[in-house]
Amino acid sequence: MSTPNSLRRIFVARLIGLDVFDPVGDRLGRLRDVVVHSRGHRSPHAIGIVVEVTGKRRVFVPMTRLTSMDQTQIITTGLVNLRRFEQRGTEQLVVGELFDRKISLADGSGQAIIEDIALDRSRNGDWLVSKLFVRRGSSASRLRGLRRGETVLINWDDAIQDTADDEPQAATQLVANYEDLKPADFADALQEMSDKRRIEVASELQDERLADVLQELPEEDQVQLLSALDNERAADILEEMDPDDAADLLSDLPSAKAEELLLLMEPEEADDVRRLLQYDEDSAGALMTPVPVIMAPEDTVAEALAMVRSEELTPALAAAVFICRPPLETPTGRFLGVVHIQQLLRSAPPEQIGTLVDKNLEPISDLAPVADVSHAMASYNLVSLPVVNSAGRLVGAISVDDLLDHLLPDDWRIHEDGAPIKKLGGQFG
Repeated sequence: MSTPNSLRRIFVARLIGLDVFDPVGDRLGRLRDVVVHSRGHRSPHAIGIVVEVTGKRRVFVPMTRLTSMDQTQIITTGLVNLRRFEQRGTEQLVVGELFDRKISLADGSGQAIIEDIALDRSRNGDWLVSKLFVRRGSSASRLRGLRRGETVLINWDDAIQDTADDEPQAATQLVANYEDLKPADFADALQEMSDKRRIEVASELQDERLADVLQELPEEDQVQLLSALDNERAADILEEMDPDDAADLLSDLPSAKAEELLLLMEPEEADDVRRLLQYDEDSAGALMTPVPVIMAPEDTVAEALAMVRSEELTPALAAAVFICRPPLETPTGRFLGVVHIQQLLRSAPPEQIGTLVDKNLEPISDLAPVADVSHAMASYNLVSLPVVNSAGRLVGAISVDDLLDHLLPDDWRIHEDGAPIKKLGGQFG
């Protein structure tokens, strides 16, 4: 990298999330990690970066194809292999594996945690891991007067990498650097980690965040992560999940384990999940969520619009309000119909929503097969569909994303490898 704009030293934490460009200024993607090659007791050298490109695919870009790297942007030659990144034996991910790693200080005074890593550019253009930014973990250290809780920049040689492979490792820095990822993208990143690292990351996440990410993982991975948590926390995560997703996950667990977790959940949350577990997996009842937006006919347009603004709602469920007689918790009183959000936006705020009901939209039975659900949603271009029981009471609603999850192959979340090397942009170095 001969460009004069490149720095001689750069800290990895400052690179994460930076845009990566080709020579003509077109954006290639966003940097997500740096790959270093272990060389025994010698300091590792950076061999490439992991870039998240269009489609959320993570690809490897060798350092030899970077023409400039600083704290604001990264520029490549434009020649990039779009095959999905796969880590090899001697490679380590700085954010994914080295951040938060526990080390022993060479002066024998105790341990510290790696919070950042500095890369220095050598005369031949290689980027070497030269410095570690660490936080002291225990009693006072003779190393530069470092005390408990203090941070310091030390040489690579001042650290002893003696953490056992099976010793638990924190994931604070990794989670912080992935904070901007949507749940589905975070789930993709988790799938690329080792089983041990996934569990460490899951332990670091807040309950709500973990629940959102868990819902985007394949069933096998969901079961693995939930089973690795203690029962109390697993029950808390299930409470944060959408009831239909929680029911799907519990159905994949041994019945005794599932019942144990249900007993630890809040009774109201557990009741919703138990009702869903009673349905055949290929029925409308198994696909639905029991907590759509439900209101009384006397409520106003203004109140309905306030309800659908909730950040917790998916776009599909926010597109309609289901009108029922009290009680308004499922199973409700008599189902009256649906008011679409377009109708709400066209109506006066004080108007009662009971006058706006779309009476042409027929609900579907909770026992109806999935084929009937697909036919109804496709025929009438619906993003959500009301589900009623034999007594005409609303028991839930099916959203288009829930239907797609059921119809797509089980491994749809597992991406295939991409195309080989492609040129991006115009001129290439």
